[in-house]
Amino acid sequence: MKDELDNSKFQASFSQLTTFPVNRFHPLVWINGNPMIGEDTFIGAMSEVNAKGAQVKIGCNCDIASFVSINVADSHKRCIGLSDEIQRRNIEIGDSVFIGSHSLVKGGAIIGHHSVVAAGTIVEGTYIPPYSLVFGNPMQLRPSYYREKLILTGKIAND
Repeated sequence: MKDELDNSKFQASFSQLTTFPVNRFHPLVWINGNPMIGEDTFIGAMSEVNAKGAQVKIGCNCDIASFVSINVADSHKRCIGLSDEIQRRNIEIGDSVFIGSHSLVKGGAIIGHHSVVAAGTIVEGTYIPPYSLVFGNPMQLRPSYYREKLILTGKIAND
């Protein structure tokens, strides 16, 4: 109980000193905007979920490692003078998705349930089917990589 109170006090103090609003994950997780984040989802320290100006949906039972950026905004065209606006695109992450450390999920990405994003991956704003493995920069995709493995273990049915 005392540790829980100390953590609450720390998080409140930290929030007052920074732009990191208090959240249910960790004092060093930055949540910007109002993302919808499912139950039993973990987000590691030093990660960012930026839903300012667009919608972010993260499913249940996800594991988002430390140092991950989930960011709807892309300002490079505005910065170099090709646009007057910051481009903002929705992001959707299905249930039971793992996102490895030091990864970036860009606006427009739709990641299907039971998928794995390997550490250090830059996920482009595209559709990733369920049960996929995504890795690398540039991003490489192995659709349904985990589907057969889950069927063999009896975790899902073979439809």
